[in-house]
Amino acid sequence: MAISANDIRKGMVLLHEGAPVKVMDFHHHTPGNLRAMVQARLRNLLTGNSFEYRFRSNDTIEKITLEQHKMDYLYSDGSHHHFMNNESFEQVALTDDELGDAAKWLMPNLTIEVEFYNGSPIGVALPASMELTVVETEPVMKGATASNSNKPAKLENGVTLQVPPFIVEGERIRVNPSEERYMERVK
Repeated sequence: MAISANDIRKGMVLLHEGAPVKVMDFHHHTPGNLRAMVQARLRNLLTGNSFEYRFRSNDTIEKITLEQHKMDYLYSDGSHHHFMNNESFEQVALTDDELGDAAKWLMPNLTIEVEFYNGSPIGVALPASMELTVVETEPVMKGATASNSNKPAKLENGVTLQVPPFIVEGERIRVNPSEERYMERVK
C-alpha cells in the first residue's frame, strides 16, 4: 500500500530500498522557504541496523504489513531465542540482533506475536503491558509520595526500571515493555 511521506507514523513498517524497515521515530520539518520534509529514524528488520533518512514530503512510500503469529517463548540457548506456534507447534528461533531490545523482556511461557516477512521470522511485537514482580528495590522512605523522585527496581525478568518510591519488594506491577516504563500497581 502506497502512502505519502507525511503519513509516516512511529511503529509503521515500510519497504525502503528493498528491505523492510520499522519507523522508530520521525519529525516533520519545514525549514524556512525550503520544501517540507520528514526526518525519520528507521531500523532495518533484516539486519537490525538503525539509520536516519530524510524523505521529501511528496515522496511515495510503500507501507507493508507483517504476518503475525501467536507463539510461546520456550527458552534461550545463548545464541538464539526459541518460540513455538500455539496452533501448528512449529518452532522458530530468533537471534539477539533480530529481537533487539525485546530480548530482555522474554520469560518462559510468555505468549507473544512473532512477526514474519516473506515467510521468515524477523522480530516480535511486545505486548502493550506486562505484569511482573519487583525482586529488588530500595526500602520505602517515610513520607514518600508519588510526586517524589523515582527509584530503580529490578524485576523478576532481570530488567531494571524506575518506579515510584512507594513500591516495595515482592509487589506486582504493570509495565509497558516497549517504553520500559512503570504503569501501575497490580491489585
